[in-house]
Amino acid sequence: MYQFDNTAFSGAQSQFNAATRQFADVAGQINRLALENAEKAFGLQLATFEENIAAGFAFWSEVAEVRDFDGLKAVWPKGVQVARESVERSVSAGQEVFGRTVKTNEAIGQIAKGQFEAATAKASAEVEKATQTATKKATRR
Repeated sequence: MYQFDNTAFSGAQSQFNAATRQFADVAGQINRLALENAEKAFGLQLATFEENIAAGFAFWSEVAEVRDFDGLKAVWPKGVQVARESVERSVSAGQEVFGRTVKTNEAIGQIAKGQFEAATAKASAEVEKATQTATKKATRR
C-alpha cells in the first residue's frame, strides 16, 4: 500500500497557511473600515433626522396655537423656512456621507493595491529564485 509523504507538500502548505492568514487580516481591516464608515453615516443621518423632526414639531406647535387667518399668514413663511432648512440639512448630510464613503473606498482600494503589489513581488521573487536554481542545475551538467 502506498504511504503518502506529507513532507513534499509542507512548503506549499505553509505558504497556503501564510496566504490564508494574510487574507483574513486584510479582510478584517477592510470590514473594520466599512463598519466604521457605516456607523458614522448612520449616526450623521440619524442626527440630521432628529434635527429635522425637532424643527418640524416646533413649527407645528406654533401652528397649533394659531387662532385666526392672520395668525396663519404670519406663521406660513416660518413653515417654508423650516422646510428649506430641513432639506438643506438632509442634502448636506447626504453629501458628507458620500464624501466619507468615497474616502473609505479609497482606503480599501489602497489596502487591496498593497496586497496585489506584495503578492506580485513575492511571486516574482519565487520565479527568479526558481530560474536561478534551474540555471545552476543546467550549467552543472
